[in-house]
This record gives sequence, C-alpha cells and structure tokens, in this order.
Amino acid sequence: MSMRTLPLLFLNLGGEMLYILDQRLRAQHIPGDKARKVLNDIISTMFNRKFMEELFKPQELYSKKALRTIYERLAHASIMKLNQASMDKQLYDLMTMAFKYQVLLCPRPKDVLLVTFNHLDTIKGFIRDSPTILQQVDETFRQLIEIYGGLSAGEFQLIRQTLLIFFQDLHIRVSMFLKDKVQNNNGRFVLPVSGPVPWGTELPGLIRMFNNKGEEVKRIEFKHGGNYVRAPKEGSFELYGDRVLKLGTNMYSLNRPVETHMSGSSKNLASWTQESIAPNPLAKEELNFLARLMGGMEIKKPSGPEPGFRLNLFTSDEEEEQAALTRPEELSHEVINIQATQDQQRSEELARIMGEFEITEQPRLSTSKGDDLLAMMDEL
Repeated sequence: MSMRTLPLLFLNLGGEMLYILDQRLRAQHIPGDKARKVLNDIISTMFNRKFMEELFKPQELYSKKALRTIYERLAHASIMKLNQASMDKQLYDLMTMAFKYQVLLCPRPKDVLLVTFNHLDTIKGFIRDSPTILQQVDETFRQLIEIYGGLSAGEFQLIRQTLLIFFQDLHIRVSMFLKDKVQNNNGRFVLPVSGPVPWGTELPGLIRMFNNKGEEVKRIEFKHGGNYVRAPKEGSFELYGDRVLKLGTNMYSLNRPVETHMSGSSKNLASWTQESIAPNPLAKEELNFLARLMGGMEIKKPSGPEPGFRLNLFTSDEEEEQAALTRPEELSHEVINIQATQDQQRSEELARIMGEFEITEQPRLSTSKGDDLLAMMDEL
C-alpha cells in the first residue's frame, strides 16, 4: 500500500462533502451570510496549517470509521448541526461513492491528482471573499505539487490501488447514479469500455512477450470488446483531457435530489455491521492517528449570540426520522468508557481531550514506536 494516499483521499472526500453541504444549504434557503459562514468555518478547519502538516506525513490509510470521525468533526465545525441519520445515510455515503466513481473513471492513475486539483479549484470558489482562507488552500496546492509532482507512474498506480482497496466493499446505491444508469441495482458501477486512451498508451487487444534480453519474441491478439480510439498528440487533450477535467467538479444541483440506499445484498450490510462492532487489533494505532490529526484541527465554537441551525440532508424531516429508525442498532454511536489507567485525574483529562479536541497549540509529538495513547495525549 502507498504511504502517500491519505492526503488525496481526505481532500477529495472533503471536497465532495462541501459540494453536498453547499447544495443542501441552497435547497433549504439558508440565508447567504449563514451559508457562507458555515462553508468558511469548515474549509478553514479543513485546511488548518497544523492539520495539513500531520496529514501530509507519509502514513498508511486507516479504517473507514477513523476517517468518518474526522468528517463528523469537520461537518460540525460551524454553527450548522447534522443529526446522525443525515451524517450516516446521506453525507458520508454520498462522499465516498462519488469519489469512488471518479477514481474508477480515471484513465491514468496520475489523473487522481487532477481530480484533487478540480476539487480544490471549486473549494476556492466557495471562499473567494476570504483571502485568509484562500491562502490556506493555496498552501495546500503548493504542497500537492511539491510532493506529488515528481512521483512516477508506478507510484501513482500504487496510490490508485490503495484507494480501490479502501473502496472495494462499498456498494451503496445513489439515486442520481441509478437514474443516469452508471450504477446497477446492486450498487456496482457501470464502467465504459470504449473511448480515447491516454496519450502514450497502447490500444487494448495485444499481448507482447519478451525474452530475458528485452527482445520481443511473440505477439498474441485478443478481442477486447470495446471501441477504443488512439488520441493523437496534437489533439489528445480535446479527446481525452475533457473527460478528466469533469472529474471532481460539482455534480450536485437544486434540481437533482440525491438519496442513498444500502445495496440489496444482506452480505454487504452484514460485513459493514461486523466492521463496526468487531474488535479492531489496530484500535490503539487508530486512536493515536486521530489524536495527532485532531490535535491539528482547531475546532472553533461559535462566538457571540449567533444561533446555530440544523441542516437536513434528506428531502423532508419525515425521511430523516424514518432513516434514523431503520438504522441498525449495531451502527449507533455509543459512549464507551475505557479504563486505561488507575490514575483518575489522567482518565478525566483523556476524556476531556477526546470529547472536545479543543487544542489551541500543537507541540511537537514524539512518534516513536513505543509511544502509547496516554503519553501522546499528555503531550497534547
């Protein structure tokens, strides 16, 4: 697995989250000043300098639950509040399935980086009147170019495979994808088998064999079943680049309500439930990961008398209530008390930090292999 996948996954899922929130804010006629404040607060938290520094460190991907926790904190980094049904059945499911589809459509592994740039470009449009936050996003642009600009095709292939492994068990049906016939009723995507191939690649249908001296010794042709076009160098961008430019752009609109549904396969639901309740041997490492990332997130509570508001990601309150009732009990969030030490004062401090994550300054953390969660929390 690639150690450089996490930033791309986080930024693209975050971009999809902002698209959905922006669409629902407009659909529910939230006043413009409140809507701008919500997006500004979330984007400012998402692109916090300390948070980005932790995010861009080489590290493996962690579980879906660990990442979901981060997005829950992000979604509530402003005066807007979501209930659990909206977070579970609409926001996170839409985010993951939209980005999964974009990864599958990328003709080249390196195009995942172009999709990320598309997301960041649209995010900049949300905050064009906030120069301070724009500077944060521009700094992330710079880091992306610096870190990923020089990676080889093989390294991007490894990144793409890591992303596909992360998404491989997610088959959630999205009404918009079903309507456009890009998704089957079992939640699996319908991928095109025709069209232009990227510049510099061969048309499918030929297997070449080489000896140990690198000399071609045999060719075997096969039927690929598609209708592929070789993109000429002069016009390769028109034939091939236009499709890539659309990946990662905002696909939501007021006229296209979007709903998600679990796939009809009970096996998928059982596996998702099992992931939520089964003991995780990497739980300690994931908590350490969250402690480091959340330590960099400065969640700002609303200051002053400005009231908050609840955003419903369903088309009606009745649908939201029904979704909450049909949610499997095993997936409900519960408070789990962990007695990690006999020191009562230290336990209370750990609970306070994990419950609020209100950290104004982030000291350098020790990341040696022997560090445990409590030591890291003490440093925070």
